[in-house]
Amino acid sequence: MKEEINIDKKGQRILIIDDETQIRRFLRVSLTSHGYDVREAGTGQAGLEEVAMNNADLVILDLGLPDMNGMEVLNKIREWSKVPIIILSVKEQETDKITALDHGADDYVTKPFSMGELLARMRAALRHSERVEEEPILKFDDLVLDLSHRQVKVSDGEIKLTPTEYELMKNLGLNAGKVLTHKFLLRTVWGPAYENDIQYLRVFMGQIRRKIERDPSRPRHIITEPGVGYRLL
Repeated sequence: MKEEINIDKKGQRILIIDDETQIRRFLRVSLTSHGYDVREAGTGQAGLEEVAMNNADLVILDLGLPDMNGMEVLNKIREWSKVPIIILSVKEQETDKITALDHGADDYVTKPFSMGELLARMRAALRHSERVEEEPILKFDDLVLDLSHRQVKVSDGEIKLTPTEYELMKNLGLNAGKVLTHKFLLRTVWGPAYENDIQYLRVFMGQIRRKIERDPSRPRHIITEPGVGYRLL
């Protein structure tokens, strides 16, 4: 697992879009204590206006809003902004999570939640947003992806990957910390005709884990999000 680094930065702007006053108050107090500059919106429209006017660094978005569906808010933001968005909702169905992630959300946290979990997901989303996509070398503890030379190394030893395995690793590496859905990976690496072949993807992930993980049965780098997809840590 990549070494944990506290990147909480004074002044990073977090926008909470949630109609529950108690949730907003709890998040404001907790996040402010970690050095974040917190803004609030109780409706979808107010949230959209806040994103447009104040350039939030990260948005925490509830799906159950009084004036519009949170998914609609997500779609509208994604029309013009790449700001990291973490969905916060009581909805636990995998289809809700998959839909939100496929529509551009960076992560999904289900209520009730622990503040420690939310902070960790926020740090991962902020790290991803700050990563330069052209960065030639990505490091995750003992795992190194050298994009310039199309090499993957573990403990300084080069790992031989097939072209397909490398493309999967590249996508996971460039989106480190973010959940990539089965459909996204299948569509990106194999094309739209394969986006429902989840078992096909599982076979390749199993092959990659056997090559890069010390113990493939207890992976440290490629983490499975059951029923949703994978994330690289």
